[in-house]
Amino acid sequence: MKRSAFTLAASASLAALALTLTGCSASADPAAGTSASPAGSGRITVVASTNVWGDVAKQIGGDKVAVTSIIDDPDKDPHEYSASGQNQLALSKAQVVITNGGGYDDFVDEMLHALKTKPTVLNAADISGYDQNPSNGEFNEHLWYDLPTVTNVAAKLEKAFAKARPGSAATFEANETRFAASVAELQTRESQLKSTYAGEGAAITEPVPLYMLEAIGLVDKTPQKFSEAIENDTDVAPSVLNETLALFSSHKVALLAYNEQTTGAQTQKVLDAAKANDVPVVPVTETLPRGKTYISWMRANLDAIGAALQKAGS
Repeated sequence: MKRSAFTLAASASLAALALTLTGCSASADPAAGTSASPAGSGRITVVASTNVWGDVAKQIGGDKVAVTSIIDDPDKDPHEYSASGQNQLALSKAQVVITNGGGYDDFVDEMLHALKTKPTVLNAADISGYDQNPSNGEFNEHLWYDLPTVTNVAAKLEKAFAKARPGSAATFEANETRFAASVAELQTRESQLKSTYAGEGAAITEPVPLYMLEAIGLVDKTPQKFSEAIENDTDVAPSVLNETLALFSSHKVALLAYNEQTTGAQTQKVLDAAKANDVPVVPVTETLPRGKTYISWMRANLDAIGAALQKAGS
């Protein structure tokens, strides 16, 4: 079974806190799907499980929204995150909540179930339309690297914000139109790379950037048992590790996409093998780097992939 990306610490204390918080927010209207803030007044309170979805919400809502991102530190491994009472408090006040879904941030659902307030919840995995229980392989929950899904989440956010603040609907629509146009430019860049590099092999440590690599037409050559073991935080069998390392010595891959936020002895061996054999390495992350917006981050990722492919082909 794929490991959950996050762990819920001190669930008993959080549940107790939830009872206190719901008592404090009894003036909220659960049927309306909002917190106690009167409709049409103030900024829309938004909570996102990660700063990736939080930034998308900011791009659509602008100064009409107040966004709290639970995971917002690019130096932390999201897989080791423990939820807190502060997170529960933020969720108790939220009007709109954005989760990734697909098993990535189940702790948010657990906390939401403990509340009496009922915010509007947008689940990216559900919005994506992908089969979350595929018969072959496992569902790739790293949906922020899938540009069509991001576009669809942004459209859902625009509708949710317009419902919460009808007077600002035109602003949300304009923001969403600009954001969608920027994502479309990223998709154009993917298509350009695909026209040149489709069919090239790629290696990964985890399936974090796999949606983007596949959109470019790259073929994942990584043994499935390797990436599954790394993602599930289990040891890789020696034969599987050797098979993975051989990808670089035999130059069967044009690049290695390496998750910087989850490292260990076995992923280090893969990184060292890539460097030793002059296979370009593209570092990727699961959370938004400091100083970046979602668009500038994805543009930088595409630029790095393009540069790596060009280097491999030279």
